[in-house]
Amino acid sequence: MDVSGTGAGKAKKGAAGRKAGGPRKKSVTRSVRAGLQFPVGRIGRYLKKGRYAQRVGTGAPVYMAAVLEYLAAEVLELAGNAARDNKKSRIIPRHVLLAVRNDDELGKLLAGVTIAHGGVLPKINPILLPKKTAEKAPKEPKSPKKAATPKKADAKSPKKA
Repeated sequence: MDVSGTGAGKAKKGAAGRKAGGPRKKSVTRSVRAGLQFPVGRIGRYLKKGRYAQRVGTGAPVYMAAVLEYLAAEVLELAGNAARDNKKSRIIPRHVLLAVRNDDELGKLLAGVTIAHGGVLPKINPILLPKKTAEKAPKEPKSPKKAATPKKADAKSPKKA
């Protein structure tokens, strides 16, 4: 018999209902449950602390994490393409700017955003470009003597025809 007086068959209290601190169930984060990389719990905490609303539902941080993850993936994919186009292996702020400004929807979303060290989009105003009409028109000779001789030849050629 047990001398101490405690029953051997009784479960200890204080181990969250487990028998004598037995095997503990592995915790699964809400990000893993939702299949996301962005932290659902942290976003939920920020939503509560930010006092955006009196109450925050359980689905709100999941949805917001999914939207933020999608936007981040979209920007990174386009920036990676811009880096590859410039024969670079690292994404720099310039590549992010080129990705955002060349995409219609992201450009509209981030219209008022300045990206530090991003620069500007390369664009030349069409007014500043050389005129194409000068190439199509025949070039006139600079000296008046050369200009007179072809006119005489041109005047004779219709008479022959």
